[in-house]
Amino acid sequence: MTEPFVRPDVALFLKYLNSMPGPKIHELGAVVGREMSRAMRDVADLETGPLAILRDLTMPGPGGGEIGLRLFDARASREPGPVLVFFHGGGWVLGDLDGYEPPCAEMARMLDLPVVSVDYRLAPESPWPAAPDDCEAAARWVASAPEALGLAPTSLVLAGDSAGGTLTIVTALALRDAPAAVPVLAQWAIYPAADLATHYPSYADFREGYFLTEESMRWFNDSYAPDVTDWRGSPMVASLAGLPPALVTTAGLDPIRDQGRAYAAGLARVGVPVSFREAAGNIHGFINLRKAIPSAQADFHDSLAMLGTIIAQAQA
Repeated sequence: MTEPFVRPDVALFLKYLNSMPGPKIHELGAVVGREMSRAMRDVADLETGPLAILRDLTMPGPGGGEIGLRLFDARASREPGPVLVFFHGGGWVLGDLDGYEPPCAEMARMLDLPVVSVDYRLAPESPWPAAPDDCEAAARWVASAPEALGLAPTSLVLAGDSAGGTLTIVTALALRDAPAAVPVLAQWAIYPAADLATHYPSYADFREGYFLTEESMRWFNDSYAPDVTDWRGSPMVASLAGLPPALVTTAGLDPIRDQGRAYAAGLARVGVPVSFREAAGNIHGFINLRKAIPSAQADFHDSLAMLGTIIAQAQA
């Protein structure tokens, strides 16, 4: 591989990250890893910013407990319309509502849509298929317009990053095959792990030194323990025909970059309208790194603008 293009602010962040002493998150276990991940938010990401509504909710979960949700809205009241349901990243092991509050708030403001973030069960305490079960249940719950939500959804937009990008695709497939109370208008898969059953060149090219490493990916997969022969474990096992219009966003320096590229190509092959954007010279996880990597804000905004156009076209 020729030397890849790395943006100056990305290079500075990677230099800082790779020079840090001490054990890595995957060496400390899930509980400590989650604490480190939460602590990183204030260092790496922007502030939540102003909103009219920022409210926590709960719903009954398929595992017998409750699923936590967080509602973001730039408006205090709304007419019936689309609702975006967001599934966070973190390798199915890390991530929570707090860590993803800043990007969810920005989505609500820029898209002028209510956003519901889903706190699905995490591995290794709740391995696969707990996460896809929870995400599908949450999307169906939002679609049913429960009184606790205080909204009248006419359609859903599904979105998520990394592991949440995988869960976005899986949930879109589930709701294609067994529709919810309202249709899925669009999907946004942000650097998704879309095809865990196939080896792609970007894995070897960027497996060390670019934030998401081979060791951490192995830890995530071992903890989550998906069946990669099942579409809920590796969604590209399924037929992609009939899925809603999609935006796929990837990062140029990401070991799972090529999985996102393959997903976008797979959608195009079966006639699903798809838009694709790759953040050249940027790394996996950039929607949570907009303070540490200032140029990532433009990547995030560009994709949000694309998604807004897709939503408007789907409503026309």
